[in-house]
Formats: sequence, C-alpha cells, structure tokens
Amino acid sequence: MKTDRLLHVWNNCRLKKPFFIAGPCIIESKEMTCEIAEELKSVFSRLGMPFIFKASYDKANRTSIKSFRGPGIDRGLQILRYIKKKLGVPVITDVHCTHDVEEVASVADIIQIPAFLCRQTDLIISAAKTGKIVNVKKGQFLSPYDMQNVVEKIKSAGNNRIILTERGTSFGYNNLVVDMRSIVVMKKFGFPVVFDATHSVQIPGGLGNATGGQSEFIVPLARAALAAGADGIFMEVHPDPDRALSDGKNSVKLSHLRESLKKICSSC
Repeated sequence: MKTDRLLHVWNNCRLKKPFFIAGPCIIESKEMTCEIAEELKSVFSRLGMPFIFKASYDKANRTSIKSFRGPGIDRGLQILRYIKKKLGVPVITDVHCTHDVEEVASVADIIQIPAFLCRQTDLIISAAKTGKIVNVKKGQFLSPYDMQNVVEKIKSAGNNRIILTERGTSFGYNNLVVDMRSIVVMKKFGFPVVFDATHSVQIPGGLGNATGGQSEFIVPLARAALAAGADGIFMEVHPDPDRALSDGKNSVKLSHLRESLKKICSSC
C-alpha cells in the first residue's frame, strides 16, 4: 500500500469531499473477503470516491457466546495484509485489547476503537502511541460532548491523527436513534467526523441471541449525515446479508452498493 493513497483519503477531509470506510463486519474467509475488497475498489474507483477497506479479525462484543467472532488475529491480519498489498488500498480494523495493538499497527493504516470501548483509556493511549490514525466510535451511551475527553486522551500520547465516528445513541431497550447534532458538535473538536450508516440502524439484541437491523434507513441517514457536515461514511457491505455471520441485517448488499452510493452522494 502506497502511503500517498492514505494521504489522499486524509486530505479529502480537508477538501470537504466525503470518503468511505467499507467492507464486511467480519472476515468470514479469505476468498469472500478478497472478493468484497476487489469489488469495492472497482465500484469506488469508477465513481471517483476514496475509500478505506474495513474488516474485523475478531469481534469480542458479539451478543451470544455461540456467535462467530472471526478467524483471529494471526490469520485475520494475514488476510488484511494480502488485500492491502494486492489491491493497494488502505485498511482499517478494530482492536479490543492492548496486547493486540502493536501487531495490528504493523498492518492497519487506521486503528479503530469500538464504541463499547471508547472510554478504555489504556487501549486508546496504546493505539495512539503507534502514531497511526485512530478512529474512535462514539459509544451508544455517550453524548457527543464527552468525546472531547477521548480526543484529549489520544493527544496526550502525542498523536493528532484522529477520526471520530457517530454510530447512534441508545434509545430505550434494543433501539438506537441518530442525533445529527452529534456530527456538528464533534466537528468543533477539529478532527474529521465519520457517520457509521450501518451500525446506526442496528436493533441491538433485537433477535434475542443476535442483533437485528433496519437496512432501509442506511441511505437516507447517510445523506442526512453528509448534509450535517460529516466528512466520511462508514458502511458494512456483504454479498449476501441474509447469510452474513455478523451484522447482516444492517449491511448493504454488495450488488446494491453502486446505486446506494449514487443516492447518498447525489447532492455532494
């Protein structure tokens, strides 16, 4: 992966051109993940939209003990490294514990802190110390104003390469609501703000032993986020959402991505 590709994405934030973070929730297999990455690169390239490939090697916060978590760090990073080298795209993945950070930093261009862990000081500082861009998802339980404290934690480690991501706020039980004012508030901290259009339409635990979702709201909410000033859009994409091993109910179908992107960016 050439450094200038990531710089191009980063600089787009300053140019007010939206960038995209996209990929499957979990690495289900090397073959499927590579297929998704290749199609994403093709679609985004044809539309002239910068993107960062996202996939998780492990999801430590699944609803059920029986839920698929991913291939693990060794195999997962091997696959991400392969995609990064083969396709020449920047990659992002999330970390759940401090002892994974150094190894993840050897592959990922951006380290992501999951929403449930956005107040874990040791994890945040460990990620910040790598010097990589750190993307922190705002917890469902936090106000946007609270993210100022997260920013200060990262900056305390000498890192000013920060992205903040809005992904909805808990609204009673098993439901999320999106307050677009969060984007405006977090942009005042001076760093790019991303809107997670797919996790924001989750119905947490809505299926009993799994999370549900309302994918029909992905496009309109993404459009609203860009109108509110979001610098980028995060979206999970899968060839067959009904059979996805994680977050299928709130994913964009790969074959529908191009049309969805055109609708999202119709007023850009």
